[in-house]
Amino acid sequence: MAEYDCDLFVIGAGSGGVRAARLAAMTGARVLVAEEYRVGGTCVIRGCVPKKLMVYASAFKRDFEIAKGFGWTKCETAFDWRAFLVAKDAEIARLSGIYTANLNNAGADILYGTACFVDPHTLEVTGEGKPRRYTAEKVLIAAGDRPSLPDLPGIEHVITSEEAFHLPELPKRMVIVGGGYIAVEFACIFHGMGVDVTLVYRGPNILRGFDEDVRAHLADELRLRGVKIQLACVHERIEKRADGVLVSHLTEGLKLESEIVMFATGREPHVKTLGLEKAGVKLNDKGAIAVDEYSRTSVPHIWAVGDITDRMPLTPVAIREAQAFAETEFYSKPMKFDHADVPTAVFSQPPVGVVGLTEGEARHVHREVDIYLTRFRPMRTGFVGGDERMLMKLVVARATNKIVGCHIVGADAPEMIQMAAIAVKASLTKTQWDETCALHPTAAEELVTMHEKYVPQELAAAE
Repeated sequence: MAEYDCDLFVIGAGSGGVRAARLAAMTGARVLVAEEYRVGGTCVIRGCVPKKLMVYASAFKRDFEIAKGFGWTKCETAFDWRAFLVAKDAEIARLSGIYTANLNNAGADILYGTACFVDPHTLEVTGEGKPRRYTAEKVLIAAGDRPSLPDLPGIEHVITSEEAFHLPELPKRMVIVGGGYIAVEFACIFHGMGVDVTLVYRGPNILRGFDEDVRAHLADELRLRGVKIQLACVHERIEKRADGVLVSHLTEGLKLESEIVMFATGREPHVKTLGLEKAGVKLNDKGAIAVDEYSRTSVPHIWAVGDITDRMPLTPVAIREAQAFAETEFYSKPMKFDHADVPTAVFSQPPVGVVGLTEGEARHVHREVDIYLTRFRPMRTGFVGGDERMLMKLVVARATNKIVGCHIVGADAPEMIQMAAIAVKASLTKTQWDETCALHPTAAEELVTMHEKYVPQELAAAE
């Protein structure tokens, strides 16, 4: 048997890579982890965690407005962006330190630098000092993805979500390009911090892939709160004037002026620096690493998990894929992760939480479905005369009476959807939901009190 420098070499110390490395190392395996930036990966350093902190910070503006309606008469406020950045960066450093300590305590060794395959079992790490080579019996690729930008005149003037975390100061005006999670969340964040935000998206509505009622409802709520949305148009070029103002030239002759233009039009698997061709690892038609249900690549001793595989770009999914890999390869417990009925959230304002199938998907899979839908004013904002409305929607397969989709837009939607996901994953029926006693007064009680099937107004009129 060949002697290797390590039993497992992990490329990337993000959520997936750290989980796999820790579990493997705790069996006594020799584990090396290469990280080219900071331990913690996209989620902790430049993604979910700092973004959620920004969501919290931006939401206080509306909270203070609501507070006045509840009798808090002295609510003069001012937001200090730089003070927030200092506190946010301190928290990220603390979390990164915890991830690092967990790896060290498990017995894994961290290599700081960029890892690249030399051959199927050999990797070279380039960082400070001379490049170093290591041989590995098994390799796990967990390098994640990175923002992608289109080839566009003036694209050098824009920023991506990664730079948005470190702006030296807040702009007066901002154009955010995209209609997915990242674009929508940052539009709400910066709007809440007092920036005049325009969201530009090429499609007919935001959040492509989500349920149509969710998309329409959220778009209406964003406009109600003051976020400008420009649909069905794209950038042709970006001009930087002498005064530093950026002019976005859009199709149909539209022009938008702003101090910052942020593109959030997609991310691509971080494969360019890996030297995958030297290892024989194949990519799929989307440029991501192709894997089987056990996360194994085209090379038997090389695996890949997380965003670099283009399966489901969510941190908890990367963690579960990594755990399944470690259980299979180091604990002799074959395991694969089921990607069905994974809950997800958009931390917009209001937030979105969904699990399972959209109405359209359900009709393709189950053909006949029943819809239960409600829209209502939440007590908290309704009390002060607010126009905000919540949306809750259940999608039920008629043949089995099982709830196959749950969609919520409104305050605390992500918290509710985590619990609802248990019921959907367990294939509970609508009857079982209805048998659950409501908890009053809450918004969540609406999930178990929707007894009448929803009929769209146009269909009701036709009947």
